[in-house]
Amino acid sequence: MSEHARPGSQIKIPMPSDEKGYIGRECPNSECEGYFKVLPGTGIQGANECYCPYCGYKGQQNEFFTKDQIEYIRSYGKRFVADALTPGRAIPIHNYREKDLETYIECSNCTLKYAVYGVFGFCPDCGQHNSMQILQKNLKVVQKMLDVAKLIEHDTAERIIQNALESCISSFDGFGRELVKIHRTKSKFPDKINKISFQSLDGAKESIRIHYEFNLDQGISGEEWKIAKISFQKRHLLAHKMGIIDEEYLRRSDDNKAIIGRKVVIISDEVLNLIPILEKLAGFMIDSMNKVGKT
Repeated sequence: MSEHARPGSQIKIPMPSDEKGYIGRECPNSECEGYFKVLPGTGIQGANECYCPYCGYKGQQNEFFTKDQIEYIRSYGKRFVADALTPGRAIPIHNYREKDLETYIECSNCTLKYAVYGVFGFCPDCGQHNSMQILQKNLKVVQKMLDVAKLIEHDTAERIIQNALESCISSFDGFGRELVKIHRTKSKFPDKINKISFQSLDGAKESIRIHYEFNLDQGISGEEWKIAKISFQKRHLLAHKMGIIDEEYLRRSDDNKAIIGRKVVIISDEVLNLIPILEKLAGFMIDSMNKVGKT
């Protein structure tokens, strides 16, 4: 064997990674072409298939090379051939750098570590969507906020508790919006799916009934639904009424302790009680959405 490559020799091309060891992937679906990264050695070992985190396209692993990687492989091959036929001839390698992404995730199902733009996505190895995982992660942050509130003075603690309630409901709203987007094709009115909001439980219940024909409140007990409704309406007061109780709040919340014109009171335990209710409701929504359209 000479020091130079010979025709017929096998070529093993080392794939560059970023500083964290992640390798880029690109969705082959022409309507998506989303870029993401995976960490080799994690997830399903020897997996032959890959899912796009953004559109859910499923294909073979070798379909997901990025354009830069393809150019790199081609240039590497040209150098290999040139070295075999004309030793000493310099063929440039197409070097590139993997892109920076916004969110790094470890799949709770298969432990693949991957990175995406935005937050939500399907796991490239097992295809599980991370909406529930992201919701639970955000709710843990809410719990930490409430822990901090216990250690500081009253006025500041009050504001932190209010922010914790806002974060709790915003996280659930983000989860719900993402879930209906995933199941857009199952909706009775897919072109109106982006109008569904989960910042009002009654509003969300009606939208889910119209679009997917199941009742949102069946996922939790009547008492849990009442607790959640009060918390959601308190958040609405904070966001739109400076926290002052009005007739609409009384009518929508059924809060028999409230007095019109007074400031709404939110204590830490209310938010803590809301967290497991939202997790339970989210799990019910996922199960129910998966069943829509199945006989």
